[in-house]
Amino acid sequence: MVLDKLSSSLKNTLKKITKAVFVDEKLINELVKDIQKALLQADVNVQLVFDLTKKIKKRALKEIDSAAISKKELLIKIVYDELVDFLGGPGSKISIGKKKPFKILLVGLFGSGKTTLSGKLARFFKSRGYKVAVIQTDTWRPAAYDQLKQLAEKAKVDFFGDKKEKNPVKIYNSNKKNLDKYDLVIVDSAGRDALSAELIKELNSLNKVVKANENLLVLSADIGQAAEKQAEAFHDSCGVSGVVVSKLDGTAKGGGALIACTVTGSQVKFLGVGEKISDLEEFKPEGFVGRLLGMGDLDALLEKARDAMSEDEAEDLGKKFLKGEHNLIDLYEQMKAMKKMGSLSKLTEMIPGFGQLKIPKDALKVQEGMLEKWRYAMDSMTKEELENPDVLDGAHVQRIAKGSGLSVSDVRSLIKQFRQSKKMAKMMKGGGEKNIDKLMKRFSGKSGFKF
Repeated sequence: MVLDKLSSSLKNTLKKITKAVFVDEKLINELVKDIQKALLQADVNVQLVFDLTKKIKKRALKEIDSAAISKKELLIKIVYDELVDFLGGPGSKISIGKKKPFKILLVGLFGSGKTTLSGKLARFFKSRGYKVAVIQTDTWRPAAYDQLKQLAEKAKVDFFGDKKEKNPVKIYNSNKKNLDKYDLVIVDSAGRDALSAELIKELNSLNKVVKANENLLVLSADIGQAAEKQAEAFHDSCGVSGVVVSKLDGTAKGGGALIACTVTGSQVKFLGVGEKISDLEEFKPEGFVGRLLGMGDLDALLEKARDAMSEDEAEDLGKKFLKGEHNLIDLYEQMKAMKKMGSLSKLTEMIPGFGQLKIPKDALKVQEGMLEKWRYAMDSMTKEELENPDVLDGAHVQRIAKGSGLSVSDVRSLIKQFRQSKKMAKMMKGGGEKNIDKLMKRFSGKSGFKF
């Protein structure tokens, strides 16, 4: 998970609350120390950490005796509320206006990931029905043109640029007449090793001709607390309207970059959470804190589901599974959708309660491996076998195992899983929503949360 160590520390802190016999000043002081330690290890500014924990302690001592809910629940709620506020309060998403084209200019230093982000943003908005184009104005990095062109092809959006031209303003102006037909245009600018006078002059010139609706500063998560100075410097030079924190999956110190930006008044808009073109998330502090604390993030989960399949497909598949009418083709489609949504470890952290179950990562990897094997097995089945798995006897299983390069036990485990899913569907069908509700209540009880 993103900021895995911070998440683990904060979850342990919450467990201390749920296991406590009394909620008193001693417990609150312990809680405050634990949160301070966790945030400082994530490279968050010392003064900001003390300001946050002071607020938590003050609220806890003031509200704990007059709580309408249990003291433990109130304490957890205070931690959640203050962390959300600490990370910028309610998220501020980018809304594409009706006037065409809406323009986003990406700025940042060398190595921050601007070009990669251009492709990720293009895919993100294209998947939401917008007509998108990307334009290369980075004339300093030799590979910038080719890299952005390849990313545009992956994202299935149009690309504009000029490999030979060395003036970014000329590149933009020469393609300007072609941009009016797009809903969104993403402009990838050049960087330098530092914010020099030369870079400021170049960005100001480009900013004047682009007249972007959003100037997004791209910051690599591994720069930690240095993000604050960088954000302020870029904001002063070209009016940054928002921040994107990239490479957040690859560092334990991303907390510094995330939080330092919020104090500059430039809200974090997106997070880069992996190397794939689909590894981009809108930054919503409420959901992000929910994941850190093991409470889940249903909005992010639904967002990934929408990317994986259409609403009609999801509804049709859902009806089949609930009625127990699904076959192996439907199971295959479900597995394909899950693969598109990301790894099991990423998905489980978004499901409320799962983050507290401490499922070993190795166990999740084993399960992912099994899903892959089952797909191979289904690829070796005939249409009749997929549509009517009841015909699968010993001879069929032997043939499928041989054809897919799997063991007989692997194929049998798929059949067993399928039959179990049919049984579960029949159980649900018997009591409908009441049975589902009972299961959810039992599950939330195990998780230790009652929200």
